[in-house]
Amino acid sequence: MNNITKSDISIAVIGLGYVGLPLAVEFGKKYKVIGFDTNAERVSDLVNGIDQTLQTTEIEIKAASHLHFSSELSSIQHSNIYIVTVPTPVDANKQPDLKLLLNASAMIGKHLKNGDIVIYESTVYPGCTEEDCVPILENESGLKYNQDFYCGYSPERINPGDKVNTLTNIKKVTSGSTPGIAAIVDTLYASIIKAGTHKASSIKVAEASKSIENAQRDINISFVNELALIFDKMGIDTQEVLDAAATKWNFLPFKPGLVGGHCIGVDPYYLAFKAKKLGHNPQVILSGREVNDQMSSFVTNKLVRLLDQNGVNKPGARILLLGVTFKENCPDIRNSKVFEIYNQLTAMGYTVEAFDPFANAKNVLSDHQIELITNLSHYDGIVLTVAHDFFKSLDYKSLMNSANTVIYDTRSFLDKKIVTARL
Repeated sequence: MNNITKSDISIAVIGLGYVGLPLAVEFGKKYKVIGFDTNAERVSDLVNGIDQTLQTTEIEIKAASHLHFSSELSSIQHSNIYIVTVPTPVDANKQPDLKLLLNASAMIGKHLKNGDIVIYESTVYPGCTEEDCVPILENESGLKYNQDFYCGYSPERINPGDKVNTLTNIKKVTSGSTPGIAAIVDTLYASIIKAGTHKASSIKVAEASKSIENAQRDINISFVNELALIFDKMGIDTQEVLDAAATKWNFLPFKPGLVGGHCIGVDPYYLAFKAKKLGHNPQVILSGREVNDQMSSFVTNKLVRLLDQNGVNKPGARILLLGVTFKENCPDIRNSKVFEIYNQLTAMGYTVEAFDPFANAKNVLSDHQIELITNLSHYDGIVLTVAHDFFKSLDYKSLMNSANTVIYDTRSFLDKKIVTARL
């Protein structure tokens, strides 16, 4: 396998979501690629150049002339490099849910051949590739790890909705199960990543690097979220404090807010899980998670206080939530905390409507039983929960039920003159 050439390479990308599709498209410009997903509707859309995640365009998909999409498992059988990009969420108890990852490993194992390489991109805890996935590959294939087949790990760094820091513009960490395989994996990714690669010394090191990337960001955000909780009690505008502190050259520019998505709100639990298995209680990581997980309740309760203060907290008061995605300018609703706010307010008896020009209304209805509105009305409370650029163009006066309507900006995104309060 160390002598692999470009003409020999046949790649199967398993999972065509926010991570897998851009990867399949870039590799498909140079190599034979099968983009595989069990969702036949998703595959049908992609065949027609439609990407519901908005990560790629029809033009970009068509430019990948060697890429073919399929939901038929038999389509991957002739591949010799398999790249796994399936989601790795947590369950209701905040424990790693590896079902999709292990199922993908089992599927690949059925087609694994001598000399094949399986590369994982899904975020996991250190050790997961070799401790959890490799045994399944061996069992399903009857082959021996690092004798008959090999593995690599290259953590995804996709930033949904970001049109600047795209796949090819972000440096890629790579690794392999032997020095020779590590070189092959690194060379493979280097052929499409303009920003270059960083070859880690082992799969476990590469896995750990991904875990701490998101845990570090989570902790930094939890710090400013805790500041928001404190300053709220003091009657101080948190954003004004941050603006003042940011005049120092080495102050880190993090902002308070709801922390959702498939990475930051999930990955720290993977690292914490592994730490606990080894007998260490990860206090900093988990305390950061605890702070961030309570922010939806804080936003709900603060809105209620603001409604009381403005004298518009009446039975059935109408509330508008602007945005349901986990971040701005993208349709990704995974682990969005806005739905918690919606459910909390609804349970309190408010009439709640949600509007989002990016979110897929069908997915929101299916996943959360919430019907997004398309026509805005008049409201007693307006909560900007997601900083979509589109929301800057709204006429907020026309949305107010009265002069006392509360406009609560949780992202410090709108002009301060038009809002009642900021997070």
